[in-house]
Amino acid sequence: MALSKIRNESTDGSVAGGKVLQVQYTQFTGTNSVALSANTDVVLTDLTVNITPTSASSVIHLQAHIFGEHSDDASTPWNHVLFFYRDSTKLAHATAGSRTVGISMTTRTYHDQDHSTTPEIARYDYFDTPATTSQITYKCGIVASTAETFYINRTVSDTNVNSRERGISFISATEIAG
Repeated sequence: MALSKIRNESTDGSVAGGKVLQVQYTQFTGTNSVALSANTDVVLTDLTVNITPTSASSVIHLQAHIFGEHSDDASTPWNHVLFFYRDSTKLAHATAGSRTVGISMTTRTYHDQDHSTTPEIARYDYFDTPATTSQITYKCGIVASTAETFYINRTVSDTNVNSRERGISFISATEIAG
């Protein structure tokens, strides 16, 4: 995991509101598979990042890019959502009856059922106000309506030919002065 920090100061040495104070990220370049149970929130353990805010008034801008493929190509690409966790707290749309709630979902790159060369991608953001200066662990999460496996950074059929794609996924946390 590579980490970088950025700090912007005003001319008098104080930190100006809206300035980036630090960026922490995890860029996952390996491959993995995650078993999903129907309607159960699951952490994508390869996509976690720690950050310790410098001020309790800071805003944390979370970003994620996920490359992968669902094994249940018939329904899961349309019936799932992605979200973040702050430690064990789910950061997503508020509960809405029996609806599945999150922030975003993966985007299909091809409309037919094909596990060989049709990975999906998701790019999503969230602004969190944790009101703490203690270390926070942010994680990517997923929930699907059916039991299946989600393959990260690869397609389901990961044979060694040029038509089977692999990609990179990441999570980042940017502290912004409040």
